[in-house]
Amino acid sequence: MKKIKLENQPFGPFPAALAGAMVEDKPNYVMAGAVGCVCLDPVLYVSLKSTHYTTAGVKENGYFSINIPSVDLLPQADFCGLVSGKDTDKSKLFHSFFDEAGNAPMIEECPMNFLCKVFQRVTVRGFDVFYGEIVAAYATESKMCANKPDVEKISPFIMIGAEYCSVDQVVGKAFSAGKSLL
Repeated sequence: MKKIKLENQPFGPFPAALAGAMVEDKPNYVMAGAVGCVCLDPVLYVSLKSTHYTTAGVKENGYFSINIPSVDLLPQADFCGLVSGKDTDKSKLFHSFFDEAGNAPMIEECPMNFLCKVFQRVTVRGFDVFYGEIVAAYATESKMCANKPDVEKISPFIMIGAEYCSVDQVVGKAFSAGKSLL
C-alpha cells in the first residue's frame, strides 16, 4: 500500500462533542476538538484552548460536561465552535439540565451526556487538558436498545480534517472482532 505523508497537524477522526460549563452563572457550550477516554476507568478528557470562555468555567467550578450531539444537531454544534460565549449566549440553543453530583450543564437534545469532575489539569501548548472522573451519565431512552446506547439511533458524527462525517453502522465488537486472529 502506498502511503501519502500528511501535513504535520491533527487530521482525525475525532469524535464531535460539546463541552459544557457554567460561566458567570450561565450554561455555556463549546465544540470540543479533542475529547475522549483516557483509560479503562470512568475517566474522560477534554482539551480546551486556555483563553476560551468555557475553560474559565471549568477552572472555576471544577466540573465539565461532554455532550454527544446527533447529526441533526450539527448546525448548532458547529455554531458553538464559531462564536464565543463572551459575546453570544449559546445556552439559548439548547435546553440545559443538571445532575446534583456537580455544577456543569448538560444538553437535553444530545442523546448522550457525561458529567465529569476534574481531578487533574495539564497545560499543553496553549490548551488546558482537563481529566475528569465521570460522576453521572445519561442517554435518551429512545436511543437505547437492550439497555445500551445504540450507535445508529444516536447518530453521532466525527470530524476528519475540515469535514464532519456520520457514523451510521456497527461493523464489529470491541475486544471481540480480533479474536479470530488469536
